[in-house]
Amino acid sequence: MRRIILLWTFTIFGITNCVMAQDVAVKTNLLSDAFMNINLGMEVGLAPKWTLDLTGEFNGWTLSHNRRWKHWAVQPEARHWFCDRFAGHFLGIHVHGGQYNIGGFDGKINFLGTDARKLKDTRYQGWFAGAGVAYGYAWILSRHWNLEAEIGLGYAYTRYDRFRCAGCGKKIEENKPHHYVGPTKAAINLVYLF
Repeated sequence: MRRIILLWTFTIFGITNCVMAQDVAVKTNLLSDAFMNINLGMEVGLAPKWTLDLTGEFNGWTLSHNRRWKHWAVQPEARHWFCDRFAGHFLGIHVHGGQYNIGGFDGKINFLGTDARKLKDTRYQGWFAGAGVAYGYAWILSRHWNLEAEIGLGYAYTRYDRFRCAGCGKKIEENKPHHYVGPTKAAINLVYLF
């Protein structure tokens, strides 16, 4: 985890070392904030209509009644803006990856082959990686502030171990693969432009 953060820091520093004003943005996803997921994104201009966005997210909380929603994830995305960068419509291509430890929730959803009903009595611990495409729009609020909405669809491959109960338990499945196709990104970002 520390190596990933260090690599991310050096990458951002290397990219932003020679950028000028209105070429860098820092953002937070308000939807993730609502679910207590600590997140931070940075976007840098590469060309007049191209930017590179890098978003990271972390949730390390154990909730009441031994429920878990722990994870970390990163999602770099190349964006093409139809007008000027950081304003108006854009399309993005992203990759994503991370690790998770989730269980103890009374999920009542069976969506696209992912059965959240199993989260009530079991815990899943594993990793994921994938890619997707996204569409978004950025509204200019002032010289330095934007509001951005984005939705993405894609694919994620995951491998996990499943445990008998949410907080402990005997391992009942090991190194099991799962393929997911569906929403891979939903964001309402509050953006600060430098």
